Amino acid sequence: MKQSKWLIAAGVAAVISAAVWAGMTLANDPPGKETVQMKEGFLQDDFNGYQEELWNKADGYSNGSMFNCTWRADNISFTEDGLLTLSLTSPSAGQYDGSEYRTAVKYGYGRYEVTMKPAANPGIVSSFFTYTGPSEGEPWDEIDIEFLGKDTTKVQFNYFTDGAGGHEFIYDLGFDAAEEFHTYAFEWKKDSITWYVDDQPVHTATDNIPSVPGRVMMNLWNGTGVDEWLEPYDGQAPLYASYDKVRFIPE
Repeated sequence: MKQSKWLIAAGVAAVISAAVWAGMTLANDPPGKETVQMKEGFLQDDFNGYQEELWNKADGYSNGSMFNCTWRADNISFTEDGLLTLSLTSPSAGQYDGSEYRTAVKYGYGRYEVTMKPAANPGIVSSFFTYTGPSEGEPWDEIDIEFLGKDTTKVQFNYFTDGAGGHEFIYDLGFDAAEEFHTYAFEWKKDSITWYVDDQPVHTATDNIPSVPGRVMMNLWNGTGVDEWLEPYDGQAPLYASYDKVRFIPE
């Protein structure tokens, strides 16, 4: 079992108790629980279970285009030792179900961190990113950390500003991300984005930086029509991506 499991989220007092207000400390924690402090704009989840006040599970629809799967809430689960598991499954031949987990609210400039272990297989993507777009009635702004299952010794960073992308950067990790947990992050400022691997800065972008707050998101999916990018998906299922914790620290 992982120790010191806790969750922090700003402005969502119901996560702890209807009597808890932002900035307060819980004085009467139950046995085995640490004191939790609420701070405006701050998010941390160590994935002890589903916190429905904070997160939504995509269910029953597909993004279409390059996404060759239907999102299924049942493909999102939690282990006893505190891991979020996203699954890619195949309910029948040629049919695939992926998984997507997203925050209920949006976040802006600051540092976003995830400790995770992606799935390894050609034709798939495991991700951690921020997103808002036309489905939210807003411009498409997005900042990505993506693992292409064809080669999990590398990670891809990217971003979109009002739908304009083309900022892909592939970083050679020097280890296989699918074999053990590591921490990946990006620091989003008004004039730059810097990505980190295990707290070390590895790439910075300064051109046409996104500005619209987005939801924190994670997903696992298989592609179609993007073989040059992902390599062909061979139908292997089930596949799993594991997430140990997520944190956002506002600027």
